[in-house]
Amino acid sequence: MTATGTEAIETALKSLGAVPDDQLDIAEAALLLAALDRPGADLAPYRRHLGDLVTTVAAAEAGSEAGARALALSAVIAAEFGYRGDNETYDDPANADLMRVIERRLGLPVALGILYIHAGRAQGWRVDGLDFPGHFLIRVEGDDGSLVLDPFHLGRIADPPIMNELLRRISGEHELRPEHVRPMKAREVLLRLANNIKSRAWKAGDTDRAATMLERMLMLAPEFAPAWRELGLVEEKRGRIRQSIAATERFLVLSGSEGASLEAQAFLHHIRRQLN
Repeated sequence: MTATGTEAIETALKSLGAVPDDQLDIAEAALLLAALDRPGADLAPYRRHLGDLVTTVAAAEAGSEAGARALALSAVIAAEFGYRGDNETYDDPANADLMRVIERRLGLPVALGILYIHAGRAQGWRVDGLDFPGHFLIRVEGDDGSLVLDPFHLGRIADPPIMNELLRRISGEHELRPEHVRPMKAREVLLRLANNIKSRAWKAGDTDRAATMLERMLMLAPEFAPAWRELGLVEEKRGRIRQSIAATERFLVLSGSEGASLEAQAFLHHIRRQLN
């Protein structure tokens, strides 16, 4: 990918950031996010593969019941195409890069979930990501109700006992609450995908990579206030004070939290003194 190509992808991401959420192509956006790290990559084979998932699910003729739709998705994506969660190298950034996920057939729950959402929505089905803490799940709806699937574990059905066990093991919580199964918008799912890479970079002390991922998140969601707040903090760590000030000021414009705004104002006062 040449510099011009990189610019074109960034422009495409920013264009997606401006469209209504219900028009956002979740798999295409995830591919574009991944492509920024792959100079010279040809996206055509990956797009064809996504099309193959769609046509193979369509061939299953699942009908209108949630169970049949869920079975079609897991049979195609997990059984036929071999996608599964990466238990052995879970924290490998490749698990949140859709291009590498397609190549390896391994990924994080949210990356795999994007494939399920893409293939299901292409059939006209209601398929949503769920804001489950620490372990992304999806919900498939039909005329007879809905089922929750776990893309990381071969698309198995995640009934309440399984979700309670996941909740206890991953977050230490013991009570499944409505917010744990809140349907996420497509843009929120993509932010969760990118946040996996950003968080690992921040934990490793790679502030340059963390800043890059925050900038990409803001291409897709330019009014996502928490990313502006984090970018202000990261830029200050990088010694880029003017950029830190600009990001923090943008956060203050967008933030609806009085407490967070007060904290950001104190931070802004602190970093402005560094310019004197």
